[in-house]
Amino acid sequence: MIEHFFTCPYCWQRVSLLIDAGTDRFEGIEDCEVCCNPIEFDVSVEAGSVVGFSARKAQ
Repeated sequence: MIEHFFTCPYCWQRVSLLIDAGTDRFEGIEDCEVCCNPIEFDVSVEAGSVVGFSARKAQ
């Protein structure tokens, strides 16, 4: 697992997302661990490292 830190687009707190290092792409919605609002993620992984990451307010 890769722990990737980012800023929540709702509450602006620094939070983390656990990403499976065995996948090459993750798209999904997870709730912020601080404010509980839904965040939409688009993550790209190569060789066990995050190479692309976006976190935005879920529509």
